[in-house]
Amino acid sequence: MRILLTNDDGIESPGIHALAIALHERDHEVIVLAPREDMSGVGAAIGRIRADQRIETSPASIPGAPQLSAYSIAGPPGLAVMAACLGAFGDPPDLVVTGVNAGPNLGHACLHSGTVGAALTAATFGISALATSVDVSDPMQWPTACSVIDEPLRLLARLPAASVLNLNAPALPEDDLRGLEWATLDRFGRVRVALAATGDRWLQMEYRSTETDLDPGCDTALLERGYATLTAIEGISEVELDEIEDEPARPRAEAIVSEVPEGS
Repeated sequence: MRILLTNDDGIESPGIHALAIALHERDHEVIVLAPREDMSGVGAAIGRIRADQRIETSPASIPGAPQLSAYSIAGPPGLAVMAACLGAFGDPPDLVVTGVNAGPNLGHACLHSGTVGAALTAATFGISALATSVDVSDPMQWPTACSVIDEPLRLLARLPAASVLNLNAPALPEDDLRGLEWATLDRFGRVRVALAATGDRWLQMEYRSTETDLDPGCDTALLERGYATLTAIEGISEVELDEIEDEPARPRAEAIVSEVPEGS
């Protein structure tokens, strides 16, 4: 299978290096195309496109797997996926895999993640995708995240085209992992983005812990209990008017952490 691998942490991230090697060891044809710098939190952005502007790409290397085709791109991961699906790096991929992201992408706030956004971009081209993330720890448990990709990859081979799965692994060694579970999307979560302070020409955001009660079947709760979680998601879709006319207003949700806070 021809797989495009990207991320939002940048081409130098050890998470994408680990995942590239894991996919290569599973005998996939892997093309790595990732932002040349950290572009966390960009969602499915592709940046400004101009007919008179060239987008720079550069050859890159994957430590431990120099035989892999790898490139950096001066743009977000959504743009990397779009370029590859349009044939900029040979035949379009059969599948897109993103990550491993340094930090979980849980609940409705995964909307803001470049890791998830790139996977959803693939679906707009009719290509299925797997977004992968791992909870923060020291050291980071990249091998744990890579160890649980087999079942999602098998599922995507059977699911309809343009299916997207969001995989999150806990900050545990592989031997301590309790398993892989289907999960619902958490709505609020344990940590939220909040407004810390404002000035005349500035504002400051911060991450704050909460004591929110969690649905035991949601991704945040299962991750805390030591499970890797898998959720099927989709991007933009039309909603019929009669489906929303009588719907009660939903509670206002603040963003859950979807990337590693600065300094972590």
